[in-house]
Amino acid sequence: MTDFYSLTLIAIIFYVAFKFLVKKRNLINCLPNKVVLITGASSGIGEQLAHVFYTAGCRLILCARRKDELERVRKELLQLYSTSVTHPPVVLTMDLTDMESIKKQAQQALDIHGHIDILINNGGISFFGEVTKTQFAADMNVMMTNYFGTVELTKTILPSMRKRKSGKIVCISSVLGKLSVPYRSPYCASKHALEAFCNALRAEVYDDNVKVTIISPGYVATKVAYNSVTSSGEKFNKEDPFVEKGVEASEMAKDILRAVLNDEKDVMICELYIRLAYWCKIFFPRLFYLILIKRARDFAHEK
Repeated sequence: MTDFYSLTLIAIIFYVAFKFLVKKRNLINCLPNKVVLITGASSGIGEQLAHVFYTAGCRLILCARRKDELERVRKELLQLYSTSVTHPPVVLTMDLTDMESIKKQAQQALDIHGHIDILINNGGISFFGEVTKTQFAADMNVMMTNYFGTVELTKTILPSMRKRKSGKIVCISSVLGKLSVPYRSPYCASKHALEAFCNALRAEVYDDNVKVTIISPGYVATKVAYNSVTSSGEKFNKEDPFVEKGVEASEMAKDILRAVLNDEKDVMICELYIRLAYWCKIFFPRLFYLILIKRARDFAHEK
């Protein structure tokens, strides 16, 4: 038993040391000339991913629905890092709910540099609302954006990666892709579906040297709550106090870049209490679901 505890302690020490060294890794020009496509690049995590991958020396293709915001991000990148040896980012409008146009836009992206090294599926929307009051259109909007659009884009880009025997697919999921909570049902469903797709895909493309990484962030200080859709399909137009107190999007973007560099398969980047909730679900499921019931009652009472 003593040997077991000693080995466990040694393993923990090595793990902590490894994480410390990963944090200290220099991220500037660490991916020179790599072609990176980022969806949802007009704001939030996606915008910050544009910054960290741009300074990593990548050739960026920035995608989102709002062309004016993409141009703003592009302009900021060129102005902020004008002294660095970089490649001017390319802006490409893309609507993840428009299945017909995704294939054409993906082919346009491939034609820009001839290939894509890293596809970062970051585009998505969040949701707040009660299951029984949620209109089907709201369910479909969330699923189309967070799941079906991402799957269609991935499947369109994937053949070129398999042909080249090289590529990385990064999907920005959420801790709610592992833990379902009340009043977030379509969002949780979309992220669970995305993670299941990625886990199946990872095994299928392993022999083609295509890496698949799932990133599950916790609370990140962005406008994601404010821009969420509600049961009626309208915008939430409110801030979430948990989101407001979340980690800065710039720090999250750096952690995502580190995960990509280390070829992580599935990583949760979140607060300790969320990790504890995840393990509680696995080892103490009855307790976990009692906690969810209490949370649902608290939400109902607040309403």
